Amino acid sequence: MLPAFDRIVIATDGSESVRRAVHVALDFADRFDATVHALYVVDEGEVESSPERVREEMRAALDDSGEEALAEVAAATDRPVTTAVREGRPATVIREYAVEHDADVVAMGTRGRHGENRFLIGSVAERVVRTCPVPVLTVRQLDESERGGDGSAAA
Repeated sequence: MLPAFDRIVIATDGSESVRRAVHVALDFADRFDATVHALYVVDEGEVESSPERVREEMRAALDDSGEEALAEVAAATDRPVTTAVREGRPATVIREYAVEHDADVVAMGTRGRHGENRFLIGSVAERVVRTCPVPVLTVRQLDESERGGDGSAAA
């Protein structure tokens, strides 16, 4: 018997490297006729580490970026998408959101806005994989040599 995936949470930061994960997750949702939740997390550490005089502007800019990222997810499918912008530690918020919404799977990219240097200190994806009580589908960004001319996987 195949597992049922009725509810998928897509964690996005709006970066180019996460775009493939969004498309894979939406294809997954289509195949399983699943409901889709798209989540953007404003990293509280990023906000708190900025100078106090610009924190509110930074928080507002990150909220706007989140709304744009979520709109991109919704625009990429005909399915209804429940969207949410939350603030906190990204891995913790993603895990809590998945539990709160009884997700069957969380889908996310392996690299986000912070790129390669996140590898040295541990990625959000790694923390979610290690701590999330539901399955996590991680999707890596393809290298240029693996992409076709249209950005898709090369044959």
